[in-house]
Amino acid sequence: MFCGDQPLLSRMLTEAGVAAHPRIRFVHSDDQVSMADKPSLALRTKRDSSMRHALDLVEQGTVQACVSAGNTGALIAMAHYVLKMLNGVERPALVSALPSCNGKPVYMLDLGATVNCDADTLFQFAVMGAVMAEEVIGIRAPRVALLNMGEEEIKGSDQIKRASQLLQECRDLNYIGYIEGNDIFSGKADVIVCDGFVGNVALKTCEGVAKLILKRAQQGVKQRPFAALLSWLCKPALKSLYQGMNPDQYNGASLIGLRGIVVKSHGNATKDAFLSAIRQAVCEVQRQVPAKIKDRLEQVLIDKA
Repeated sequence: MFCGDQPLLSRMLTEAGVAAHPRIRFVHSDDQVSMADKPSLALRTKRDSSMRHALDLVEQGTVQACVSAGNTGALIAMAHYVLKMLNGVERPALVSALPSCNGKPVYMLDLGATVNCDADTLFQFAVMGAVMAEEVIGIRAPRVALLNMGEEEIKGSDQIKRASQLLQECRDLNYIGYIEGNDIFSGKADVIVCDGFVGNVALKTCEGVAKLILKRAQQGVKQRPFAALLSWLCKPALKSLYQGMNPDQYNGASLIGLRGIVVKSHGNATKDAFLSAIRQAVCEVQRQVPAKIKDRLEQVLIDKA
């Protein structure tokens, strides 16, 4: 189901040759949320936007998930307002799978939904991240770590230390302690937990470094003929490496902690990348992720009582 400007969508689908597909339906929207709109303003004034209509459809049960490439802040605010939080969850989190050295994805959260997190919120994020790793990837007893400025227990803010204490006391989680930024992709942990500010900065830094490496490699090949020959000889290995690291397959950050499924795609996603976001949403629907998070949190709260 497509939410948006129906004439425009129909024209684009016709050009793509899929307009006659029997499962395609439309919900027309006269308005849209721009990338420049403030979340609070969008929440108050964009009730007839495509984003709001899509979330309303999830809340009504007409559709089972929403996938959006729109304004992240507005999507978080609207989803929070329309879908509401699960019992036991104070704030939502953006979680995404990242590549690792052992070939298995690692889940990292929060990536920007909640900038300021107290210890209880970080604890809730850890529980939700563990459920994602178990249900979506199929990892039994996923290793959960807190992202910190060092592995020693004396390091970190008071909230980080308190969250670590809560996680150590939780028998339902396989908590392994702190992890540093240089180990995000090492495979030491299956779930990495941090506040939204740290997570977003870390993610954007990693993306920037990846672009730098690619740019330098391209420049080196152009400047040195021997490097071009070596690149050609290593093409099969490089192709395999790229397939494992291709960011398109990791597109789609899930906004978890809500009573419905919402997946945020990059705004500049390719068709393959957007397909990955849709597949992520389908997987969460099939695995009933919100219900599994709710059940796990209830069990954890009972054990803590």
